[in-house]
Amino acid sequence: MLKKRDLHESQTLYELMKHPDVFPFVRQKAESYEEFLFITKQTIEAEERGELISRTILDEWGNPIGTINLFDIEDHAGFLGTWLGKAYHGKGYNSPAKEAFFQELFYEAGIETIFMRIRKVNIRSIKAAEKLPYVVKANETRASLYEQLNRNGDVYDLYEIPKDLYTFYLLRTGTEQSDSELLEA
Repeated sequence: MLKKRDLHESQTLYELMKHPDVFPFVRQKAESYEEFLFITKQTIEAEERGELISRTILDEWGNPIGTINLFDIEDHAGFLGTWLGKAYHGKGYNSPAKEAFFQELFYEAGIETIFMRIRKVNIRSIKAAEKLPYVVKANETRASLYEQLNRNGDVYDLYEIPKDLYTFYLLRTGTEQSDSELLEA
């Protein structure tokens, strides 16, 4: 479902990213394939420096269909950025990709908090975020960060996924890891 980013998948991902229903919501925009290739190379290098974590989302046949990233890592926290190609919207890929990524971030990479900044006009992503039982709307609880994100206008809502709330959710639902594995993490 997820793999480390590499340059070989760039052509496919670029074609998926440039769709008009996807492109406005992609953080690392590229106007050409060459620019996308350059951004991908920079992303791989930034991950090696510990500045971000980036994975390619794969379909059941191993084809690249989108990306999921944790940007701006600082103090065991970072910002989630994810996109899927238009043909894969509503097909059930988003949730399993996020679950796998959250497992890696919280229990392997030492991340304690995942933030999501979602454009207020991106109703699809807001609804998806608010359905998750471990997501907290953080416009008020993280007011200074919320104000920083919106310093140029009221553009984003801020959401937070704390590791402890995510772990509680997994313990309650019996998902993925055993209780002892979670408590050791």
